[in-house]
Order: sequence, then structure tokens, then C-alpha cells
Amino acid sequence: MPEHVDLETLVAWWLGEAPATEGEKVEEHVFACARCAARLEWLAALAEGVRAAVRGGRVGLFVSAGFVDALAREGLRLREYRLDPGASVSCTIGADDDAVVSRLRAPLAGVRRIDVLHRVSAGGVEAPEERIADVPFDAAAGEVLLIPGAAALKAMPSHTVHVRLVAAGEGAERPLGEYTFLHTAAP
Repeated sequence: MPEHVDLETLVAWWLGEAPATEGEKVEEHVFACARCAARLEWLAALAEGVRAAVRGGRVGLFVSAGFVDALAREGLRLREYRLDPGASVSCTIGADDDAVVSRLRAPLAGVRRIDVLHRVSAGGVEAPEERIADVPFDAAAGEVLLIPGAAALKAMPSHTVHVRLVAAGEGAERPLGEYTFLHTAAP
């Protein structure tokens, strides 16, 4: 183990995504190293802050499957939608839902970076397309996970969201999938 655990390795261990042998080494090091233990405490506080923001519906973000699993273990009521490329889904968020998880499936083998392009239309008005660059994804699972801000989603009228995933980088883009959410306003 190097002198200190790097943040990426510490996060993987925290989420339970580190290989078992590496996880044992990280755990042993963290318990013996005051600096890394303090960094882990900071990471735990940050994770709790993010979870609290998601629970409160104040933030939307792209997440890992481990993050979604942690929310479910905490008892949050999650409504999930799984879409394959080219699919559309009629969707909503209920008053009792804490969050909505959108699982966008795509062929991600060999992809190094994904950008998300999305546009919203409501009441005959279409907003300009927006780009979110370099979102996290799970190539092995073949999906990108999005949790939109629940509070804003609950307040929105019925609308349509068009989402495109593109493999980006090296001056070229390759389409990975298009998805359509036909959102019905919360009752």
C-alpha cells in the first residue's frame, strides 16, 4: 500500500466496489493511518450530505449503482425506469416517492467518456438542448444512472424530456442511445 490511499480507491472501498483483496489492504491502512482515517471521515460526511440533498429532492445527479443501493438500504422510496436505446416511457413521480432513478442502458464497451444531451418540452414550448459533459457510467453494467431533483420534478407540469447519450472525446462523437420520458405531473 502506498503511503496514503488515493481518493478514487477510498471511494471505491467506501462504496463496496473495491476488489476484496484491495479492500482488505485499504481497510487495514485506514485504521492505522490518521490522515487516511480523517479523509474517510470527510468522505462519509460528504456522502451523507449528498444523500440528504437527494432525500430532500434538492439536487439531481448522475450516480453509481452502489449509490442507488445505499439509498434503498436507507429506506428511501425509489421509483425506477429502465430504458433501452430508442425507448420511451410514460413516467411520473408520486407524492410518496423520495426519488426517481432513470437507468439508461447502452452499449458502453470501450467507451471512455459519455456526454448527455437533453431537452425539455412542455406546453408546446421546447427549451434549447443542454449538454452535461463527462458523466459517470458503468461500462460493465451498460448503463448510466440519473436521479433528477425530486422537488423540482414534483413541481413541474406534464412535459417531455429527450435524452441522448454520446461517446465523446478525441474530437469525435458517437451516438449511444436516445431516450424519451413522457412525464405526467404529480397528482
